[in-house]
Amino acid sequence: MTGFMQYSGMRCGCLGCLESKVTGDAGLSRRDFLCSTAATAAALAGASMISAPAAAQTALTPDQALETLMDGNKRYLGGQLKSFNEDLSILKAKTAEKQEPFAAVLSCADSRVPVELVFDQSIGHLFVVRVAGNVATPEITASLEYGIAVLGAKLLLVLGHSNCGAVKATIEGKAVPGQIGALYAPIWPAVNAAGGDLDAAINANARMQATLLSRTSTIISTAAKEGKLKVAAARYDVATGGVSLLPP
Repeated sequence: MTGFMQYSGMRCGCLGCLESKVTGDAGLSRRDFLCSTAATAAALAGASMISAPAAAQTALTPDQALETLMDGNKRYLGGQLKSFNEDLSILKAKTAEKQEPFAAVLSCADSRVPVELVFDQSIGHLFVVRVAGNVATPEITASLEYGIAVLGAKLLLVLGHSNCGAVKATIEGKAVPGQIGALYAPIWPAVNAAGGDLDAAINANARMQATLLSRTSTIISTAAKEGKLKVAAARYDVATGGVSLLPP
């Protein structure tokens, strides 16, 4: 697991390269690309939990996986949730030994964004990774790669949300306690591109994180190029509960 520990520790270099990719610094982008992908490959190869990719939970195509999520959000908005009607004992029995989620979701850690509930999905359906600001740090990227390469997820959705505190704090740029300020660096490119407008920065951040995942991870980029994976960005409205897909 030495490779994984080295990979997960490259926080500063990765955050710098995150901004360089957005601003177009090809040298730093390539360096981070080679560094992150090589380390990830070593970690996956050396971890005992890695085996042959699992068969997808369903026969959904990447486009159908996205449609399934959006249909679930429509049920959520209409108060017609189906997931609560599923037999809990059967769900546990089917997922106790293995998981085969059809989608991976990178979401903000905000308590107002309950991902499974928002998309009306139950146990074993979604591989959810949450972090303040829905940013693609090395650890987050590695987790998503596992969901795609090993668990067979067909969709990778980066989900931002309205009134995001992490984006708002980055715009304000005030001193914060502890390590909270570490979130600023990966969010700043979106804030800069949006000119400090909160709503625009939230949307830009979700799109940029999706783009960075696609460009810096060979696992994700290869799966997407082969048509095995769809990468998309979306925005959740905490006031209405609706999810809107964002243009690339």
